[in-house]
Amino acid sequence: MQHNSSDVARLLARIQDEYVAATRGLSGIAAGTAQHQFISAKMERIEQLHQELRTHVGDHAIALIAHSLDAVPGDASITLEETTSRPV
Repeated sequence: MQHNSSDVARLLARIQDEYVAATRGLSGIAAGTAQHQFISAKMERIEQLHQELRTHVGDHAIALIAHSLDAVPGDASITLEETTSRPV
């Protein structure tokens, strides 16, 4: 198992980007199926990136992802309150 720190950093940054896009998709103007497809595509991409990260660091990948997503600024994602207060 090769551990290239620049590859790991690149993958973690891409996972953060996909996560932020998915969470922002919850409050976007699209609704229903389009919104669901957008978020699903982002989550599927995160899974692909997770698998790629595992080739570099093994089972430690999920811990790195969790730590990385904890570092995402609070304003990058939305709160539960924002999703429940939206008009339907």
